[in-house]
Amino acid sequence: MKRLGKYSFGIGDRFAREAEAQLKAIIKAKESGIDVTPVWNKSFREHDIIKSHPSETRQKANQAVENLNWNSSYFIDADHVNLTSVDFFMGHSDFFTIDVADYINKPVSSREIQSFIGRNRNLPGRIEIPGIREPYHVTDDDFEEILRKYMAAAREASGIYQHIVAAKGKGQFITEISMDEVDEPQKPIELYFILYLLKDIPLQTIAPKFTGQFFKGIDYAGDLLLFEKEFEEILLILNFAKRQFNLPGDLKLSIHSGSDKFSLYPVIKRLTTKYNQGIHLKTAGTTWLEEITGLALSGGKALTLVKKIYTIAYSRMDELCGPYRAVIDIDPEALPKPQVVDGWDERKYANTLRHVKNHPDYNPHFRQLLHVGYKVAAEMGDPFLDALENNNPVISGHVMDNLLKRHIIPLFS
Repeated sequence: MKRLGKYSFGIGDRFAREAEAQLKAIIKAKESGIDVTPVWNKSFREHDIIKSHPSETRQKANQAVENLNWNSSYFIDADHVNLTSVDFFMGHSDFFTIDVADYINKPVSSREIQSFIGRNRNLPGRIEIPGIREPYHVTDDDFEEILRKYMAAAREASGIYQHIVAAKGKGQFITEISMDEVDEPQKPIELYFILYLLKDIPLQTIAPKFTGQFFKGIDYAGDLLLFEKEFEEILLILNFAKRQFNLPGDLKLSIHSGSDKFSLYPVIKRLTTKYNQGIHLKTAGTTWLEEITGLALSGGKALTLVKKIYTIAYSRMDELCGPYRAVIDIDPEALPKPQVVDGWDERKYANTLRHVKNHPDYNPHFRQLLHVGYKVAAEMGDPFLDALENNNPVISGHVMDNLLKRHIIPLFS
């Protein structure tokens, strides 16, 4: 059976140009004693917007692994798949993030619910989780409500998993279940029952919706103390459920839109260390934003190009934000006008984009709009791709340093 390892890192690469820079960050981490499994992740949504194919992701990752003599595990993640999109990835992925968020609260017949309750009358009641001071009291009505909320999602997850098994064979891929792109977070005790519903799937990671907001490309928005309390409860429940339900021992949490959540990294690191738990952090657009930063700092034609990307993104804001509406928070009034940006030098553009919260130029709204603006770059075609190639020495350094120094070391060292 394929194993993901204790610590793993999802590295998105919109244009499949930075695989070597990304892997260099993983290699430098390993040389300093931090063992992290790289996972190149790209969703159907990204492929559809860019008009790319999973074969490109696989090819670039394999090439980077060969060129840099990487001898450890690595994976290609079919990110946020459902039954209509999973076959698109089947021949090229060995990690499948099964997204069942749309099936939460989907109707299930009362007969099916009551039959399940009848077979599992021992599940509700007083539930004592080692490490959590107060026991949970789950009534029969609570239990039924949880089943009505999550049973359809669990059934869908099982169907997609079996579909992948039929194509690839049992044990030939990593399975993750994603429930994060929803409005309300799952309560820690709900996760206990969700894991029971999923117990027949050999999960290695699960991505719940945590408390607070995980907007793309910017820091966590929410109550840090509440996140810390809930994250610790979830870790303890995960440990307990693994023993109670005979789940895989290396099952761990996956944090989606995890890049740039700098205020959370000390909390996540301390608690995963305290309970000897692994973690999977999934990033996506952070590499694309480092490409834009590198192009800006290269000056000249590259700076002119990224100014044009912003101008077009600004004019098409509603279109570009639409697919990401639930995971971005952009105030149009806080965005600089394109004619203002046209007058910026390379450092002003880069400092406004780069995620350094205490820098006077940093603008999270500017950053988020460019985060979803990769469609504009894709439509430019060769002029944009040629710019990436021509300015690779600058760009690759930014990509590597961002992943290593701002993400991997704070989380896994």
